[in-house]
Amino acid sequence: MADNTKQLLSLNIPDSKKPRVVILGGGFGGINLIKKLPDDFQIVLLDRYNYHTFQPLLYQVATAGLEPDSIAGPLRKIIGRRKDIYFRMLSVDFVSPENNMVQTQVGNLKYDYLVIATGAKVNFFNNESISKHAFPLKQVTHALDLRSHIFQQFEKLELLRDEKQKEALLTFVIVGAGPTGVEVCGALAELKAHVLPKDFPDLDINKVKIYLIEGVDRVLPGMSEQSGKTAHKYLEKMGVKLLLNCLTEEYDGKMVKISNGDKIETNTLIWAAGVKGNVIGGLENQSIQKGKILVNEINQVFRNPESKEAYNNIFAIGDVAFMKSKDYPKGLPGLAQVAIQQGKQLAKNIQRLQLNQSTKLFKYKNKGVLATIGRNKAVADLPHNIRLSGFIGWFTWMVVHLLFLVGFRSKAIAVTNWIWNYLTYDKGIRLILRPSSKKNDQMTRNMKNEMNEANHLKPKI
Repeated sequence: MADNTKQLLSLNIPDSKKPRVVILGGGFGGINLIKKLPDDFQIVLLDRYNYHTFQPLLYQVATAGLEPDSIAGPLRKIIGRRKDIYFRMLSVDFVSPENNMVQTQVGNLKYDYLVIATGAKVNFFNNESISKHAFPLKQVTHALDLRSHIFQQFEKLELLRDEKQKEALLTFVIVGAGPTGVEVCGALAELKAHVLPKDFPDLDINKVKIYLIEGVDRVLPGMSEQSGKTAHKYLEKMGVKLLLNCLTEEYDGKMVKISNGDKIETNTLIWAAGVKGNVIGGLENQSIQKGKILVNEINQVFRNPESKEAYNNIFAIGDVAFMKSKDYPKGLPGLAQVAIQQGKQLAKNIQRLQLNQSTKLFKYKNKGVLATIGRNKAVADLPHNIRLSGFIGWFTWMVVHLLFLVGFRSKAIAVTNWIWNYLTYDKGIRLILRPSSKKNDQMTRNMKNEMNEANHLKPKI
C-alpha cells in the first residue's frame, strides 16, 4: 500500500474508558470469546476476511455438496449490534508487547489485552514444488478453486483425443489421511459413482482413479485404531487406492513422486497433509515451538518457557496456540472444540484479571472426533470409549456439524442440501466459477494452441 494512501486511512477506533480487548482472528476461538465477554470491555476484532468459516465442511464446497454461504457467515452479523465492539477487515503485521500495540496496514492500535486467534495455515513442509502446484484446502477460496478445477478436468476430457492426457485428467491424488483427506476421497468417490456418469455419459468414468497417500501406517492416525480400520475398509470398498507409509516427495503439476519409488501422473494433487500456526511477528523466538505459540494453562503467551515467564496481557487460543498438559504432552489436538472451549474460558479469565481475581486453569473436555467417508459411512470416537460407525456414525456426524454451523440460515441451507443429496444421489452445485489458480496448467495451454492451429488451417470464406 502506497504511503500517501496509508495517510488517508485509519482504524477509526474511538478512545474508551473501558479496557480494550483486541482479538486477532474471527474463527471459532475469536467469536466464542466475543460472545462471552461482557460490555465492561471495548472489543476490537481484526480479521483479513469479513466472514467466519466452518472449516470442517470446506471439502463439501470443494466437491459440490454445499455453497460457501452454507459454511461461512458475516462477522458483522455474528458480533451483532453490541455497543463498543468494532470489526475491521485487515491483517496485523506485527505485535509490540513492550508498547502494548499491534501494527496493521493502516496504523497502530493500543490494547489492554491482546488475544491471538489467527488459526492455522497450510504447511507444505518447505517443499516448493508441492506448494506451487498442489491444491490446499484451508479457506473458502481454496475450496472454490478446487471445485472449479475438478469439473474443468471433465470438461477438458470431452475435447481430448490423446489417451495419455486423459489418464492424467482422470487421476486425483490426495495427500494426508486425516479427516480432511478421508472426507475428500469419499466425496470424490461418490461423485464418480453417482454424479459424473450422468453429466458425462460419453466418458468412461470408471477410469477415474483416486489415490490417498499417507506417511504413517494407517488411516485417521488421530483417531482410534478401530475407527481407522473401519474408514480404511470404507475407502477401499469405494475404490480409493491407499498408499500408506509413503511420503510425497515432489509434484511438478504433472507427476507425483512418492518415497516408495512410485510415480503417478495427475493434474490434481490435493494437499491435506498438515497445518502450522498462523503466527504473527514480534514475539520472542522462544515463544514459538512447532510452528505455534507456546502458552501456559490460562493461554497466556510464554515470554520465556524455561522460566515459565509469560506476558500478563497477551493470549493465544485455538490452532495457533501450543498448550502442553499432563493429558496432552504433545499439545492439544487441532479441533474446533479446543478453540471454542478456550475462547469461552478466556473470556472469564480476562474478567477475573481485570478484577484482580485468581484465574482458572484450562482443561480440555474431549467431546469426540468424527469423520465421514460418504453416505451412511462415518466413524466417531466419543467419550467413554464409545465408537460409532455406519449409518449411526454418519447421522451423529451430521447432527454435530449442524449444531456448530453459525446461524439458522446456514443450518437450514446445509440440511436442505444434505436431504436433497441423500434422496436424489445428486449434487446440484457443479458450477465452474473460477479459472484454475495454478499458472502451470500446461494442459489448458496445449489445448488452446491446438485450437488456434486448427482455426488457422480452416479455409477462409
